[in-house]
Amino acid sequence: MAVFGYGRVSTAGQTADNQRLEIERAGYAVEYWYADTVSGKAHAAQRKQFGEMSGKLRKKDTVVVSKLDRLGRDAPDVLATIKTLAALDVEVVVLQLGKLDLTSSAGKLMLAMLAAVAEMERDLIVERTQAGLARAKADGKTLGRRPKTTLEQRKAMTQGYASKQSVSALAKLYGVSRATVLSIVKPSREVDIGSAPPQ
Repeated sequence: MAVFGYGRVSTAGQTADNQRLEIERAGYAVEYWYADTVSGKAHAAQRKQFGEMSGKLRKKDTVVVSKLDRLGRDAPDVLATIKTLAALDVEVVVLQLGKLDLTSSAGKLMLAMLAAVAEMERDLIVERTQAGLARAKADGKTLGRRPKTTLEQRKAMTQGYASKQSVSALAKLYGVSRATVLSIVKPSREVDIGSAPPQ
């Protein structure tokens, strides 16, 4: 029944020592300490030290972290991590949540609430994004990626192609790729695998 401490920092210029100190000050005698230097965007499964720690955990061991985001990049990842640790019968404690064992019934309830809040936040972001796009469209703004060519250039390419100018020559003339030229001069073409595009 060993106590494992885990910390994470984002850059090499940072240290996880303060996280270990916080865990020890909370009354946990850390027997094994692991810390990753990796972006918070990385899933727990992608973290080398976390993976090594997970491989050494045994039944009834305890994993202690200072904050919830040390267990994953987002709510689904955190939930998956805790589910994996719970399956090993490992206690998971997050000091940020008041020393609550997240694998206990009360801990699972807390996680369910956090997951619901995270899902609501995602829905709100999608809703705001859609509202912003609709507003921009109503204002006459062009959405999406800016075209690589102007309307006049596209007309000239089409005329040049009709006049037997090669795709390569048009691409060089307008500073775009052959694929771009082909998408303009033959927008609805069916690609014949047995024939090469006109040059």
